[in-house]
Amino acid sequence: MPLWTIHHTPGIFTDEEKHELATRITDHYEKAGLPRFYVIALFKETSTEDFYVGGEPTPVGIRVVIDHIARHSHSTGDRQRITHWINGILAPLAQAKPNLHWEFHVDETSEELWMINGLVPPPGGSEAEKAWARANAVSAY
Repeated sequence: MPLWTIHHTPGIFTDEEKHELATRITDHYEKAGLPRFYVIALFKETSTEDFYVGGEPTPVGIRVVIDHIARHSHSTGDRQRITHWINGILAPLAQAKPNLHWEFHVDETSEELWMINGLVPPPGGSEAEKAWARANAVSAY
C-alpha cells in the first residue's frame, strides 16, 4: 500500500489538482501491478502559521510523506528510480507555484504489519493479488 500524505499550505491545490495528482499517482502504481485501491492520497492543509522550515514560517510549502508497504526497493538503482519518478510527479506542480518550498521522503514498512478490511493482503504478484487488482476490491482468498 502506498500512502501519500501531502501536507501543504493553503491555496496550493484546487480540488481538480488534488484529483489529478491522486489519479497520476494511482496510475503509476497500477502500472507496477498494484490494485488501485491500495493507493491512498491524503491532502492535509496546514496553515502558514503551523508550517515551519528551518525555524521560520513558510508561506508556500509542500511536504510529502510516502509510506510503501506492498512493495520494497531492493537496490540503490530501485530507490533512485522511485525518487526520480516521484520528483517527476511533483516537479511540474512545484514549478507552477512561485517561491514554493517542497520536499518528500519515502518510508518502507514491513508488509507483515498491514491489513485491509481485516485481511492480510495476498503476496505481491500472486494470483490472489491479481484477482484483487482485477476486481479493484478486497476479497477472501
